Amino acid sequence: MLPIDAAAHSSRWRRRHPVDKAVLGLGLTLLAISLPPWPGAALVLLTALVVLLGPAGVPGRRLWRAYRVPLGFCVTGALTLLVQVGGPGGFVSLTGDGPVRAGELLLRTSAASLGVLLFAFTTPMSDLLPRLVRAGVPAPVVDVALVTYRMSFLLLDSVRRVRDAQAARLGHTTRAAAWRSLGGLGATAFVRAFDRAVRLQSGLAGRGYDGTLRVLVPEARVSVRFTTASCVLLAALAVLTFVLERPLT
Repeated sequence: MLPIDAAAHSSRWRRRHPVDKAVLGLGLTLLAISLPPWPGAALVLLTALVVLLGPAGVPGRRLWRAYRVPLGFCVTGALTLLVQVGGPGGFVSLTGDGPVRAGELLLRTSAASLGVLLFAFTTPMSDLLPRLVRAGVPAPVVDVALVTYRMSFLLLDSVRRVRDAQAARLGHTTRAAAWRSLGGLGATAFVRAFDRAVRLQSGLAGRGYDGTLRVLVPEARVSVRFTTASCVLLAALAVLTFVLERPLT
């Protein structure tokens, strides 16, 4: 199980309906994209951090381990706005308003990433995917997503076991041995993936699969109080952004 998925299963908000958490997490993401970068995205980023580390109870170290990957993409995308190719300054030159635009992009993307992580850290995929059928998503699409989600963990476990076996047999002692082990790892993972897919198909056929995977979904109701509080928080952030952007005189 991936760390973020394990955190979602042990979250304080594990028993809440996904709609409750979607309103808050995806609402923060929408605000980060639509509000002015300063101070809107900055307020969204701060609010998402407070909610994640406070009410949601996400450990700071685990949050950083998950956040540093999208943050790296955010920084990489922002750095490209600092330079321009061609023009009077030469083949590659610094842009005049590059730092400002890069800072705005970094604020927007990093705040939006935290909003998505808030939803991911509190909502297991096993709770979300089966409910998508009720939301109008075709059942075959949800079934494929469920199977892919499950098979990905089995494949990662197989890769880990093969790597451990190779390391125990000194398969990573030299560069040549490491490349041979990497080739063997890819071949073994490929064969095992097809083998598991065939066995899964045979198992479903033996159980009378009729085109729909039926799974048990934990009972949960949409909390009017939680959803209302989330909407109030989102509205307050939007109002505060415009107040700070245009101070009263």
